[in-house]
Amino acid sequence: MTKAVRVRFAPSPTGPLHIGGLRTALFNYLFAKKNNGTFILRIEDTDQNRFVPGAEQYIVEALEWCGITIDEGPNKNGEFSPYKQSERKHIYSRYAEQLVKEGKAYYAFDTADALDEHRKNHEAQGKTFIYNWHNRAKGKLVNSLILEKEVVEAKINSGEDYVIRFKSPENQKLHLQDIIRGDIEIDTNILDDKVLFKSDGMPTYHLANIVDDHLMEITHVIRGEEWLPSLALHYQLYDAFGWTPPQFAHLSLILKPTGKGKLSKRDGDKMGFPVFPLEWKDPQTGEVSSGYRESGFFPEAVVNFLALLGWNPGTEQEIFSMDELIASFDLERVHKSGARFDPDKTKWFNHHYMQTQNNEILAEQFKQSQAELSTVDNAYITMVVGLIKERANFTSDFWELSHYFFQAPSNYDDSAVKKAVKDDTKSLLTEVMSIIKNVESDTAEAYQSEVKNWITQQNISFGKVMMPLRISLVGALQGPDVFQIIFMIGKHETSKRIQAFIETI
Repeated sequence: MTKAVRVRFAPSPTGPLHIGGLRTALFNYLFAKKNNGTFILRIEDTDQNRFVPGAEQYIVEALEWCGITIDEGPNKNGEFSPYKQSERKHIYSRYAEQLVKEGKAYYAFDTADALDEHRKNHEAQGKTFIYNWHNRAKGKLVNSLILEKEVVEAKINSGEDYVIRFKSPENQKLHLQDIIRGDIEIDTNILDDKVLFKSDGMPTYHLANIVDDHLMEITHVIRGEEWLPSLALHYQLYDAFGWTPPQFAHLSLILKPTGKGKLSKRDGDKMGFPVFPLEWKDPQTGEVSSGYRESGFFPEAVVNFLALLGWNPGTEQEIFSMDELIASFDLERVHKSGARFDPDKTKWFNHHYMQTQNNEILAEQFKQSQAELSTVDNAYITMVVGLIKERANFTSDFWELSHYFFQAPSNYDDSAVKKAVKDDTKSLLTEVMSIIKNVESDTAEAYQSEVKNWITQQNISFGKVMMPLRISLVGALQGPDVFQIIFMIGKHETSKRIQAFIETI
């Protein structure tokens, strides 16, 4: 019988969640939901020295903002709780001791200074120091493989610092499987004996990760490419415990927009885009890093562009709802190669989702962000938003695109004036102003009909009238339909603006 799919996103609370980590969470979530499985959040905080206050809550809030719903995790406990490794530390020591008793791991008492000396000696000879089969039992290192049992016990009982290292095998070829990368062969002679457990009572990532994945019945481990070098050790640990390993899938890196290497905060700072889902304030330095939410991105846009970074649906479709992503997602279509990040494409996605947003909600956001609108009627702002949002990528664009709906122009674009104003512009605008004052039906269509009929009757080019008319209302050659503007600001305000522009000519 096939086991029910269970996946986990297991970040460390060491700072803000990078969008690469958010993409890992998204792919885990999509895979789980596609297969009617369970999505688990597990906080891997075994390294207390790197713990950053607020980071765990940031991770949870980022997932919630993106609509990535947790089935099991901190504050949403299932039968495998707790879901924070610092609350599970009593579990790990017996597994580490089990490996020692079975001869698959050993105690090592080497000090940090001694290991550093070994590294320097090797470097001086043009070599790389690796703690493994070729030196662990030759007398230069201090471990339970060469010490008498009584000596080992005495060292431990006296409180001497030690670690438990995995005993990697010699002269073996490991044949590993990865859903994305296929068959992988590893020579065990190049592997080091990784530390599994520290004398402070905390496991390393490797042991805790394997034990937790087994106890939580994880069926698929979908994680970033940076964990690929650990795959051999993790397979060996499963084998050492006699456990069936999950299926592994290692996601490619998100690459910087230009040049080589993975996307970093420095790239975002340099090019002016966020690399974190939410704004983050460093509790130690006070430095603030921008977030997609605070930069005006819609969560649907962030989810959409992240999903297409490294995954190809096999069609030309680019716009996906979360439900559509779930239905289409397949790990077999995830790329091996890195996915280049395109800041302009993220804006394109946000522009699309801007058009689908409720105008009343956008108007409320606009009003809250712009002091000049505090006394303006919400219904009027909503109508304005409906006219200008197709030109916007973000709500922060609204004021620049619509200020003339709320304030008369205080100046006029010089290049536009030079292009539009002719010798007869004054007289033409004076006539247009009179026509507008006398339009009986207060609709954009009525203003358009009367003005355009007059232009046709006078045998005048439309540009000769419409360009200066637009400048008088807007201050530049931009904005939506002129007659919509006239309808919105009203006859009286329209006449005032035309007269003010005439007086500048």
